[in-house]
Amino acid sequence: MESKQGTNRFIVWMVFAILVVLADQATKEAIIRWVPLYGDVPINDFINLTHQQNTGAAFSFLAGAGGWQRWFFVVLASVVSAVLVVWLWRIRASNLPVLSAGLTLVLGGAVGNLVDRIRLGYVTDFIQVWFGSWAFPSFNVADSAITVGAALLIIDSLFLSGKEKAAPPEEAPPRARTSSRFAR
Repeated sequence: MESKQGTNRFIVWMVFAILVVLADQATKEAIIRWVPLYGDVPINDFINLTHQQNTGAAFSFLAGAGGWQRWFFVVLASVVSAVLVVWLWRIRASNLPVLSAGLTLVLGGAVGNLVDRIRLGYVTDFIQVWFGSWAFPSFNVADSAITVGAALLIIDSLFLSGKEKAAPPEEAPPRARTSSRFAR
């Protein structure tokens, strides 16, 4: 029974990861269709929708590296995604919702950006947050999922996992008195 429950839990987490990928891809497709490249659509005083093409990683790291970074990030995201699936499979029988949710969000985000890299050669970023006259680097739903997932993993590692109360060690049986001549 535990095996079936664990397998069902794993399936739920995989469906959740797929939903993250679908939400990410749907929002990126909408931006590609409706917002011109490098255009912006103000939402309020500090958020714009924009259309950016990021050939690098976070904060456009390695964006101008000449093209090899695309395949490097494809391989890296594929390996990380495989590790996350295996990790989720291994903990399937455990009731670790914060750890599982964190892993699932990171997995969904990694796969969402992986799809872009394979299909387009870059990642579509479209959320732009302004702080006064400074703009935070643009990001997308996948990046948001990775960030929230990483925060959950940190919370889990600091406050939850491994903090289960261990059973107190068994006490050794009291020593029997062997004779009255040693008693005082």
